[in-house]
Amino acid sequence: MDNLDLDVLKTALAWTDSGRRATLGTVVRTWGSAPRPIGAMMAIRDDGQVIGSVSGGCIEDDLIAKVKDGKLAARLPESVRYGVSADQAHQFGLPCGGTVEMVLEPLTPQSDIRGLLADLEAHRIVKRTLNLATAVTHRADATGADVLAFDGSTLTTIHGPRYRLLIIGAGQLSKYLATMAIPLDYQVTVCDPRDEYQEQWHDLPQVTMTKEMPDDTVIAMNLDRNSAVVALTHDPKLDDLALMEALKSPAFYVGALGSKRNNDKRRERLLEFDVTAEELTKLRGPVGLDIGARTPSEIAVSILAEMTAMKRGVTMMRSKSEVPAAATTSAGCAL
Repeated sequence: MDNLDLDVLKTALAWTDSGRRATLGTVVRTWGSAPRPIGAMMAIRDDGQVIGSVSGGCIEDDLIAKVKDGKLAARLPESVRYGVSADQAHQFGLPCGGTVEMVLEPLTPQSDIRGLLADLEAHRIVKRTLNLATAVTHRADATGADVLAFDGSTLTTIHGPRYRLLIIGAGQLSKYLATMAIPLDYQVTVCDPRDEYQEQWHDLPQVTMTKEMPDDTVIAMNLDRNSAVVALTHDPKLDDLALMEALKSPAFYVGALGSKRNNDKRRERLLEFDVTAEELTKLRGPVGLDIGARTPSEIAVSILAEMTAMKRGVTMMRSKSEVPAAATTSAGCAL
């Protein structure tokens, strides 16, 4: 979950706890060039104070005025659209005739925002349903395949920790992987205790760099079901340290670079420590889908493709974990 959306929920709860009325707005559909994505949230207080955004500023003024005057979602949740007509799109500054539909929910004890926040603090992925006719909400555990849905009468939203990616090693392949993972909404951390690999990362300020030992980093990150770990150093002293801890965690994806032969040897080493055979089945090694990748950028694509498939619960094509290693990188380095 985006940090801004978490701030919206926390602020809305603080408002209602202090006796103010608050209305939660969630983008549920967009058409054309809508400025904010599905799932974007904002909260409006009864005096017009807001946090978050559903349109990047295009329609907020109209929303605030109508919520304050009780013309929208005064007692029960309701949906509203902006930008259906060209005139409305022009009036509210929606680009290229874009249309935004959102659900507005007046927050009450039935909303149970406190319970939702408690679930999120426990690193749960939560599916929250809202019945627009009754304002009754329900929460349940969600999976990576669950997505926001709205059928006109029931809104289902997915809440939970933002997806995290821990990359072991700060080499060229790691940089390609990190660069591609950021627009896929991963919060990227790169761990490499070696000084000589740090300099090239100054142009990626979105990435968190750490020089701690890999096993310490894995433990400190408290990996959850929204976490992925990819070991890319080719140095068993670093990669194996991270894998030993990551395979014990709930992380949905744990992968390691290297040929099939090298990963078979890695599995033998890990079993000599306290990694169980069951835990070892989680290891994707050789890492990535078998798409014939050779260059660092292609290998990064294959890794993210496999991560996406596992995140969404999709049955995958054969991965490099299941076929003999034949391909090499353009530099001659075994995958």
